[in-house]
Amino acid sequence: MLVLPVRIALLSEPTEAFGGMYVATQAANVMKVILSIGAVIVLIMAEPWLKNEAQKHRGEFYLLMLSTLLGMFIMVSSGSFLLFFLGLETASVPMACLVAMDKWKKKSAEAAAKYILVATFSSGIMLYGMSFVYAATGTLYFNDVAEVMMGNYPLYEGATPLTIMGLVFVFSGLGFKLSLVPFHFWTADTYEGAPTPVTGYLSVCSKGAAAFATMVILMKAFAPLYEYWDYLLYIVIVLSITIANLFAIRQSELKRFMAFSSISQAGYIMLAVIGASQTGMASLMYYVLVYVVANMAVFTVISAVEQSNGANGANGANGLGANGELTSMRAYDGLYQTNPRLAFLMTLALFSLAGIPPFAGMFSKFFVFMAAAEQGSFWAYFVVFIALVNTVVSLYYYLLIVKAMYIKPSDSPLPTFRTDGMTRLALVLCTAGIVLFGVCSCIYDWLFAVSAL
Repeated sequence: MLVLPVRIALLSEPTEAFGGMYVATQAANVMKVILSIGAVIVLIMAEPWLKNEAQKHRGEFYLLMLSTLLGMFIMVSSGSFLLFFLGLETASVPMACLVAMDKWKKKSAEAAAKYILVATFSSGIMLYGMSFVYAATGTLYFNDVAEVMMGNYPLYEGATPLTIMGLVFVFSGLGFKLSLVPFHFWTADTYEGAPTPVTGYLSVCSKGAAAFATMVILMKAFAPLYEYWDYLLYIVIVLSITIANLFAIRQSELKRFMAFSSISQAGYIMLAVIGASQTGMASLMYYVLVYVVANMAVFTVISAVEQSNGANGANGANGLGANGELTSMRAYDGLYQTNPRLAFLMTLALFSLAGIPPFAGMFSKFFVFMAAAEQGSFWAYFVVFIALVNTVVSLYYYLLIVKAMYIKPSDSPLPTFRTDGMTRLALVLCTAGIVLFGVCSCIYDWLFAVSAL
């Protein structure tokens, strides 16, 4: 199913459409393949939820999923701020509908309201920044904006207050989409209230597309302002990784826990942008690929526990009450006693997210650290050091879940249950990715070969 997109990514030359507003490079094509892999895994793991709770909305779910994926494809292939904004809205508005699909649940409606309000606010900030860029340069094309700011046109100079303010506002809007600190306040509530398959989709595909688009915009449109956005990245990365790790330790609800984990992971992804190089682009795509399979493995286990126990009424047996309580960390106490395979797969995914060798997550973190260190400045080395320290902190809070599953005793653990075939397929795909992506060095070599913008 994915063979044709992979062949296109390898063989196609960069092409343009709509007057250069749409640019299909090899790197963009590969990123679309990665996003498609994430979307396919989400569709597979969502099947039990659609069957049990959203059967009447199956068609709407597929349509909204494809609409958001189309918007992400437009984002990663944009050559103009105008088309990028259209792609961003095409991805964001249907995503709010997906978040609200559990409309009979109060938290789902609340999560959708918060998501759409923040998305609207961030889009307005981004448009405000784009208006500054257009006022200062007279164009919205990424390459032309860079040419003007480099002083290649007699009517304009290099960095001006307008272009710098445009950079700040555009980056702020992108920060909301990536849930970087201090633009992260919507993340935990939205992740908790959304249906679990939608939360997984929002955490991997949406974040991956936004990260790739951010790097393209910074490296193309704002390349002459590198000395400004480089220091901006230093601050945001340190804040995102540190604050998210500290808040994750305090969480007792798994989806909120994964929300702060995703904020921290977004900070690690941004390390690849610091170097603004081909190595950085390859590291970013590799990190997103590994993050997709590891994060989706966690959310697939969470969804399996929800559907198998909530749908069968087994949650009442262990005193957890409502179905929503199945996402609390205490629901996983002693999970290894009754469901050892699920506990083992969850552990593999958490180890990969934490960067423990020999899983793929360790290599993805190594490559983004390497890309950031290639920048060569003292501050780049300092940020990499802070990220390394926070990796140890993240290991602690990921192990809290492992402790709950294997060590923490429970008088009434979740009963033994059997997952359906689609859930098992999703777990097999994710586990294979966690193991193989770190072993097959040809994957990173291939990503590096196609990473030139």
